[in-house]
Amino acid sequence: MKVKDMARAAGVTPDTVRFYSREKLLAPSRDPANNYQHFSSDDLRRLRFARKARQLGFSLPEIRDILNQADDEHSPCPMVRGVFEKRLAEVGRQINELQQLHQRMQKALDAWRDMPDGTPDGHTICRLIEHWDQAEPNLTEEL
Repeated sequence: MKVKDMARAAGVTPDTVRFYSREKLLAPSRDPANNYQHFSSDDLRRLRFARKARQLGFSLPEIRDILNQADDEHSPCPMVRGVFEKRLAEVGRQINELQQLHQRMQKALDAWRDMPDGTPDGHTICRLIEHWDQAEPNLTEEL
């Protein structure tokens, strides 16, 4: 398959195929007559695998490690589980931080509704940001 055929078969753009080739996750052969890349069914399987792994949050180096282990006929599944467990915990922490940020933002917006606009006077830049936490004394304790 040529790049365009590979992209169509995998449901991605030709640039995506080229990207994964440059990252050495695919190993296309070259046609000596025209220097076109030719992809095998194994390349297609690897590309589909890499896209699914990316959707699950795996990085390119992690995907490369998984593929290398599989190429060496070792099961990458224990490594996949370990990486995934760590990543899942990390995502949970990020969600928690984003929920806290969302609450702070909502409280700030609520406080800003009653605050007057101000003009920078050499002492302030934007009173909304500089004084939002004075409307709710508990807000700075959450930071």
